[in-house]
Amino acid sequence: MGIEEYGGGQGAGADVLVVTTNDLPGHRVEQVIGEVFGLTVRSRHLGSQIGAGLKSMIGGELKGLTKTLVETRNQAMERLIEQARARGANAVLAFRFDVTEAADVGTEVCAYGTAVVVARE
Repeated sequence: MGIEEYGGGQGAGADVLVVTTNDLPGHRVEQVIGEVFGLTVRSRHLGSQIGAGLKSMIGGELKGLTKTLVETRNQAMERLIEQARARGANAVLAFRFDVTEAADVGTEVCAYGTAVVVARE
């Protein structure tokens, strides 16, 4: 599994800029639209659970679960961006992830932040 499979985030030229900071240097916030979310719940398939169980006995990274979590986070972020775009935002500030177990059947990932309209200064 190459490093590109562990990554995430936006590519160059994104129409909705997503940042973890509370402001965006070189830009001014013209309008605060409000909080936006991207939510997904993924179940773990039996094969990865068995493999993870065996791997946990001998130690090491659980690559299948790592890849699943990266894909899940990317999907949650894409949904957040879709919601921000639909509400007229061109940026999301204070972006965060929240990850929880969902009733022992999967992992819930919520991407959230504040949708805003920004302009270059």
